[in-house]
Amino acid sequence: MNENKDFDLRQIESKPLKFYKGVGEKRVQLFERLGVDSSDALLRYYPREYEDWSNCISVDEAKANADSGELCCIRAAVSSQVRAVRLKGNRMLYSARVADEEGKGFRVTFFNNPYIPKMLVQGSSYIFRGKLFVGSNGAEMTSPAFESADCDRIVPVYRATEGLPSRQIAKVMEQVIAELPEDLDDPLPKSVRAKYKLCHIRYALTQIHFPDDRDTLATARDRLVFEELLILQLGLLRLKGRSRGEAGLYIKEDHTEEFWKLLPFEPTNAQKRAASDAIRDMSSGGQPMSRLLQGDVGSGKTAVAAAVCHTAAKNGIQSALMAPTEILAEQHFRSFAELLEPCGIRVGLLTGSMTAAQKRNVRELAALGMIDVLIGTHALISDGVEFVSLGLVITDEQHRFGVNQRGALAAKGNNPHVLVMSATPIPRTLALIIYGDLDISVLDEMPKGRIPVNTYFVDGGKRERAYNFVKKHVSEGYQGYVVCPLVEEGENSGDMKAAQNYAESLSEGYLKGCRLGLLHGRMKGAEKESVMQAFASGELDVLVSTTVVEVGVNVPNAVIMIIENAERFGLSQLHQLRGRVGRGSVQSYCILISDAKNDAAVSRLRIMCDTNDGFVIANEDLKQRGPGDFFGSRQHGLPDMKIADMMTDMHIFTMAQEAAKDILATDPELRQRENLGLSREVSLLFDNDTAMN
Repeated sequence: MNENKDFDLRQIESKPLKFYKGVGEKRVQLFERLGVDSSDALLRYYPREYEDWSNCISVDEAKANADSGELCCIRAAVSSQVRAVRLKGNRMLYSARVADEEGKGFRVTFFNNPYIPKMLVQGSSYIFRGKLFVGSNGAEMTSPAFESADCDRIVPVYRATEGLPSRQIAKVMEQVIAELPEDLDDPLPKSVRAKYKLCHIRYALTQIHFPDDRDTLATARDRLVFEELLILQLGLLRLKGRSRGEAGLYIKEDHTEEFWKLLPFEPTNAQKRAASDAIRDMSSGGQPMSRLLQGDVGSGKTAVAAAVCHTAAKNGIQSALMAPTEILAEQHFRSFAELLEPCGIRVGLLTGSMTAAQKRNVRELAALGMIDVLIGTHALISDGVEFVSLGLVITDEQHRFGVNQRGALAAKGNNPHVLVMSATPIPRTLALIIYGDLDISVLDEMPKGRIPVNTYFVDGGKRERAYNFVKKHVSEGYQGYVVCPLVEEGENSGDMKAAQNYAESLSEGYLKGCRLGLLHGRMKGAEKESVMQAFASGELDVLVSTTVVEVGVNVPNAVIMIIENAERFGLSQLHQLRGRVGRGSVQSYCILISDAKNDAAVSRLRIMCDTNDGFVIANEDLKQRGPGDFFGSRQHGLPDMKIADMMTDMHIFTMAQEAAKDILATDPELRQRENLGLSREVSLLFDNDTAMN
C-alpha cells in the first residue's frame, strides 16, 4: 500500500445511492431524510446499537434467567404449523410451537402480522430473539425478532425512518462495504496508527458496520473515535493558532479598579479574576485575546464585559458587542450606557428594526470613532459598518452564533481581541471539545444577595393551585411566564400543552382577567420583539411561550414561572428557562408540571428542585443525555460528532489531543504528504469555511 498516495476517501468512494440494488427514487429520498446522500455519507452513518445474535442459549438456560427479563437468543425449529386466532377488536393472533436442539419447546406469538405463516415454515430452524416468559401455560416469547438459523452474528441497528427500516439500510451498507478497495488509503498516517495501536480504515469501517465479534467491534470503534477526535482537535488547534497572529491594538494601562467602583454592588472574586484574565490577554502586545467567558445565569458576565470595554475605551480602543436578539441588545445597551457614559465613554446601538436614518447616523459615528462601544445584533456584521480602532469583539450567548458570524465581526477590526460569552454552563470536558479554540474563564460564584429560585415539581392534579399562585403574584403587581413545549396542537402526540391553544384556554380559564401575551419561534422577528418589549415594559402580566424565551429580556419584575410537560425538556434547558425569573430582589418561584411516571424523567425534575447550581445541573444533564443531545439541538458552528462520546471516550480524547499537538508541531499547515488525508478531513469537517484555508 502506498502511504503517500494522494487519496481522498470521500471523493473516490462517493457514489449516488441510486446506483445500488434496491434503492429507487423513493428510497433515495428516505435516505436523504436521514442526512445520507451518497455511499461515502452512508459509510459514516454508524449503527446506533447492535443486536448480538451470536450467543444462543438453550430453553432451559433461558427459563432459569426468565425472571431477569433480559433479551436472549434461542436457536429452535418450528415444530407445528402457525395457528391464527381472531381476538376481540378484530385483532389477529398468530402462534406456533418451536423446540431447541435438546427438544425443549416454547410458544412464539405475534399480533396482526399476516406474513408470519409464510415466514415461519414448519420443520425449518431459526434464531428467536426476545424475552422468554414462563407462566401457567408454559414458556412463551411474544413478538420475538427472528433470523435464519445460520445468522449467528452481531447485527447493526441503524437510526431509521418510516419506510426505510434498519435492515434495509444494512442491505445497502453491505454493498457499499463490498466495494471498498483492498488497497484503500488511510487518512491517518502510518506512524500515528503504529504509535496508538490503531487498525486500518478499511478494517474499521467493515467491523463497525458488520463486526465479527465484540472485540473487533471495540477495535474498530476505538480507531474511528480517535480519528474523529484527532480531526476535530487539529481543526480547533489550527483555528486557535491561525486566528491570533499579532493583535492590531493592545491595552497599555489597566483601569478595571476604576470600573469596579462604578458598580452599585461588590463584584465577586470570580468576576475580578475573569476581567483580569481578559485584560492580561489584551496587554501582552502579541497575540490577541481569544477567550470564552462562561457563567451561570445571573453570575455577572455583563459586568465583566463592561469592565473590559471600559478599560479598552480608556486605551483608545473601540469595542463591539453582538447579541442574538434585539431585545437583548437593547438591554445590554441600557446597562452599558448607564455604567459607562457618566465617565465619558460613548455607547451606541445598532439593530435591524432601527430606521434607515438612525442606522446611517450610528454607522457614521462609529466610522468617525465617536462611539467607543457599539452594541447590536447581526446588523453589526452588515456592509457599511466600519470602525476607526475596533480592538475588542464580544459575542453574547455564543452558542447562538456560528464560527463564521464571529469571524465576520472580527473582520471589522485589525485582528481584534475576541471575547465570547455563554450562559449555558458546560462541563469542562465538553467545553474542551466545543470551545477548543478558546481559552476559558469561568464565573463560579454568584453575586451577594442573589436569592435562589424556589423550584417545585407537581403533577397535573395541582395545576389549578399552581395557576392560582400565579394570579396571586399578578394581583400583587408582579409578572410571570408559562412555558409549553409546542406551538400548536397536532405537532406531536399526547397531551403536551401547546402554547397557541393553551394561551387561549388560560385567558378564559385559570388566568382569566390577566393580560396574556404569546411568544413562539414561528412568529416573525418583529412580532417577537414587540411581544417581549410589551412584557418588559409591564403591559403584559403573563407571557405564554415556547423555549424561545430561554434567551430573552431581563425582567426583574417577573417572579414566577410555570413549565408545562416539564419532562419534555433537558436539565440544562430547564435551568436556562428558570433563569428568566429570580432576577430581582423578590423571592421567585418555578413550578414544574408533569405527569411523567418514568423514573429517569422524575429523577431529572427532582434534581431541578434540589439545586440552583447550573454546573451541577450541566454535569447531571451530560450524564443522563450525553453530549449529542446536550444542547437540545446541534451547537451552531460546531462540527457534528458522529461516533465519539465524551462521557466514555475521554481517554481517547487525551491521546488524540496529544497526537494533534505532535503533528502540528512539525507540520502546522498539514502540508506534508503523510498528512494530506488529515488536511482534507479537517477541511471537510469544518465545511471549508472556518479559516482552514
